[in-house]
Amino acid sequence: QVQVVESGGGLVQPGGSLRLSCAASGRIFRLLTMGWYCQAPGKQRELAALISRGGSTNYADSVKGRFTISIENAKNMVYLQMNSLKPEDTAVYYCNVRAGLLSENDYWGQGTQVTVSS
Repeated sequence: QVQVVESGGGLVQPGGSLRLSCAASGRIFRLLTMGWYCQAPGKQRELAALISRGGSTNYADSVKGRFTISIENAKNMVYLQMNSLKPEDTAVYYCNVRAGLLSENDYWGQGTQVTVSS
């Protein structure tokens, strides 16, 4: 089994910052990517940022220039530095881990709530 646990969410004012952390543990074979997905109330879950084991990244247009994803391969941890937060960023943020040896599998955390409000 693979366990994925997020932390770092909370309530911040517009323009503030948060740093989300995601730790993957358990039977992880061949970690491929780790990413952050957000789901706002009444909305579909969508990709915010993705990073590969090699360090290549992809960002949603809505977060480019404001969010930065990083990975620590040795610890199987990924981080999301969130700056200049907007009320529109309010959502549950889920960590995704893609890993596999003979096949590729996706593992999800339970999510961490980010609320941007004055």
